[in-house]
Amino acid sequence: MKLDGKIALVTGGRGGIGRAVVKRLMNEGATVYAADLTEQGSLKKHDDDGSHFLKLDVTSEQDAINAINNVNEQHAELHILVNAAGIEIEKTIEQTTLDEWNQSFAVNVTGTFLTCKYSLPLLRAAAKSGNTSSIINFGSYDGFIADPGLAAYCATKGAVHALTRAMACDHGPEGIRVNAICPGYIDTPMLQSFFEGEGSGADGGNIESLQQAVRDVHPMRTYGTPEDIANLVNWLASDEARYASGQLWVLDGGLSAQVQQMRF
Repeated sequence: MKLDGKIALVTGGRGGIGRAVVKRLMNEGATVYAADLTEQGSLKKHDDDGSHFLKLDVTSEQDAINAINNVNEQHAELHILVNAAGIEIEKTIEQTTLDEWNQSFAVNVTGTFLTCKYSLPLLRAAAKSGNTSSIINFGSYDGFIADPGLAAYCATKGAVHALTRAMACDHGPEGIRVNAICPGYIDTPMLQSFFEGEGSGADGGNIESLQQAVRDVHPMRTYGTPEDIANLVNWLASDEARYASGQLWVLDGGLSAQVQQMRF
């Protein structure tokens, strides 16, 4: 198996994408720590998938320290860090309160900063064994282009993209690779919430027709699944990706490759 013997930590590990990532890494032989606010997570269910649950509020420095200390006590090294925790606020900047703005950055940007910062000693220790360690952050295609009504979210993902590149430059000489995955529309609780929100244009309309309209705007005529994201995480985590670092990997079914289509 590609990840046999590897130790991995996944923040947001009980969310839609996080659960798929945890499952895939475990299937490839890794020992996985799933860190989240609750055991049930955003899917509101508890599956005994064999991973090790860690309670983690990514906005808390002490929580980040505690989570990394827990891994350190058991293994003294970490090969894979996946920062999948994130939130989305569906508002323009005029509608967004300062508290909402700060919370978006606290979760999406500061949370990534904290887990990366305190994981570095364990990632260095793992890299000394002869293979590279891998940090996989979560950006978004919204960090390149913008959906309407997602101002704070777009800003945070642009920040994650820049942080990813900076970390890749700083820590590449230590054997630590840093990449970001930039999903488009992925079938998760966050996406379903978007369909129901005012920012999506649904405005209480037919959710099914909106979902189909979103599928149709993609060149591949569908949106992605958490498993699609987990497949890319798995490759970036593995030694097959030993030369991949400092990159923003867009996975959006071709959505951002096209110009806006005219409607006839």
